[in-house]
Amino acid sequence: MIEAARDGAIVAFVLLGLFFTFVSTAGVLRLPDIYSRAHTASQADTLGAGFTLAAVALAIGFETGSYKTVLLLFFIFITNPTAAHAISRAAEEQGIEPWTTDDDQTDEELYRDSKLETDGGDNE
Repeated sequence: MIEAARDGAIVAFVLLGLFFTFVSTAGVLRLPDIYSRAHTASQADTLGAGFTLAAVALAIGFETGSYKTVLLLFFIFITNPTAAHAISRAAEEQGIEPWTTDDDQTDEELYRDSKLETDGGDNE
């Protein structure tokens, strides 16, 4: 009975870890700017890794490897948000502006505007 509950918890943690990892991947691919991407990568990816490592710790049991897994989990909880903050801060220092709702131009509008503003070269 206890073994079945443990196996169920392991499967649930792995599935939650996969879910949050896929959400993070989709966010990185679909979100518009570096700030949004760094946010989803740090938050959802940390949760995904956390649930997956919790499943590994449960699967190993109370052994040395389980303690190392918990230490790895702690390390990820500290470093992922810190790295995302450093990336966002570097982007801000480079002058990269966040995406805003004013940036909702269609491809045709962007093409038309690119033809209006020229750097002095030949226009076709």
